[in-house]
Amino acid sequence: MPATTWWRDLSLSAVVAGFVAVLVGYTSSVAIVFQAAQALGATAAQTASWMWALGLAMGVSCIGLSLHYRLPVLTAWSTPGAALLAATQGIGLPEATGAFVVCAGLIVLTGITGLFERVMDKVPMAVAAALLAGVLTRFGLDAVLSARSSPGMVLVMVAAFLAGRRWWPRYAVPAVLVAGIALAAAQDRLALGGIAWAWATPQFVMPHFSWGSVVGVGLPLFIVTMASQNLPGVAAQRAAGYRIPVSPVTTATGLVTLVLAPFGAFAINLAAITAAICMSPEAHADPARRYTAPVMAGVFYTLLGLAGGAVVGLLAAFPKELVAAVAGLALLGTIAGGLSQALAEPRHRDAAALTFLVTLSGISVAGIGAAFWGVVAGSIALAVQHWRPLS
Repeated sequence: MPATTWWRDLSLSAVVAGFVAVLVGYTSSVAIVFQAAQALGATAAQTASWMWALGLAMGVSCIGLSLHYRLPVLTAWSTPGAALLAATQGIGLPEATGAFVVCAGLIVLTGITGLFERVMDKVPMAVAAALLAGVLTRFGLDAVLSARSSPGMVLVMVAAFLAGRRWWPRYAVPAVLVAGIALAAAQDRLALGGIAWAWATPQFVMPHFSWGSVVGVGLPLFIVTMASQNLPGVAAQRAAGYRIPVSPVTTATGLVTLVLAPFGAFAINLAAITAAICMSPEAHADPARRYTAPVMAGVFYTLLGLAGGAVVGLLAAFPKELVAAVAGLALLGTIAGGLSQALAEPRHRDAAALTFLVTLSGISVAGIGAAFWGVVAGSIALAVQHWRPLS
């Protein structure tokens, strides 16, 4: 794609959407990634290498896939995968790295064979939209609940959002972010002094393969990544009206993971929550130009990855109420759209409502998150309600 086309499609709202997506993604789960690295015995340098590898993997995949398809494709690390690794005991870093390679290989295989795409094609749109709404509503609730600890900041940000939606709709979310940062700075709540600026150095770990690590870590990591991350990621894309090629994109995320696994990229997958930020009207008024938001997210991912250990200090500088409010307000339109789409067809409403409630519950069974079980519940409801015996 010519560079002039890319720059012509870019807007301030897309840049801010990319930044907010990265801000929400990192602040919501970076601590789990650090816990995972520590649980596997990683040194401080190796933990910084994890951030380097993950940032580079997400940055390259976001930029490359979004520019190639000219569609919004946002990737992320596997948060449930990181939680699984954080709870792992008795596995060293070389064995875990071997498990990362196995997981990546399985993701590539799933993409090449088209198996995952065939499964997703059977998920009804009402269930997919309800799944997306259920995943995102938690962030809307967190935004409201954050008013308990910081009512002044949240109310100012809500006022900025409402004013923005009334007078400058394209820049409502940037206005929220600026208002929140300005108020946090005025209240001396930006902890910028604790940031230790340093570039990360990649640390190669030779993978070691054993049945224990493959069965105990590699396979569970693959399952939770596909069921709890890629599945809602595809649902988010389709609910937003984008038919992004599932198999090639899944294959690409597996290949990126495979290349960078020895440096700490344990699993890269499609994003859902942060992707919704980049696919919303707030990212760009023109749906055909929203691909620029994930491209900018990829730029920020790459910069944060190169910064390595400074990432935690940088993102911890923002008050948690600011992050919660920005995320909730940025996703408000997408939540409303998902619910509207999910409940539009009367004969699908019961299944959609069940999907929404199970997903919103946050329930986890056998290490697999609520997104997967929401789809299962909705699909069973549809099958029971509309099954007809063969005549």
